Amino acid sequence: MNTIWNFIESVLGLAAEPKTLTFIQISLRGIIVMIAALVMIRLGTKRSLAGKTAFDAVLLVVLASVLARAVNGNSAFFSTLGACFVLVLMHRFFGSLACRWHAFGTLIKGQADVIVKDGNVNWRMLRRNHISKHDLEEDLRLDAKTEDISRIRIARVERSGDISFIKADR
Repeated sequence: MNTIWNFIESVLGLAAEPKTLTFIQISLRGIIVMIAALVMIRLGTKRSLAGKTAFDAVLLVVLASVLARAVNGNSAFFSTLGACFVLVLMHRFFGSLACRWHAFGTLIKGQADVIVKDGNVNWRMLRRNHISKHDLEEDLRLDAKTEDISRIRIARVERSGDISFIKADR
């Protein structure tokens, strides 16, 4: 068993300083990290890949950053992989809690804001969401397929940052 560990340690450069890692060692680390990342994503939720909310985007950014450290040797290889698995499982657990407990979901994912109601624009809410009149007009044309704001019963900035439009019945 010790012989196997010594071989793995040598091939992956586990005891080496980052600047002394060879092309082969970094490549093998990259292959292992890629496979581990695929397993992590499968353990996580499909929604986390979509980056629908800041909660999902943070997981992707942190995973990318931490996994890069495993490849380039700036962090302990197996400990770093283990920490990433913990982060993915934590994301899944928090997502599960958010599904069952609305207040927690609002805390970690945010909430939708109404920006248009019955054709009237809520300018304060637009400013709060950093959406200009031109941004709203663009989304109105692209998503609602109209330029007439009076045709909109309600529009929301969703938790994902997308704007959804519900047209008035006419």
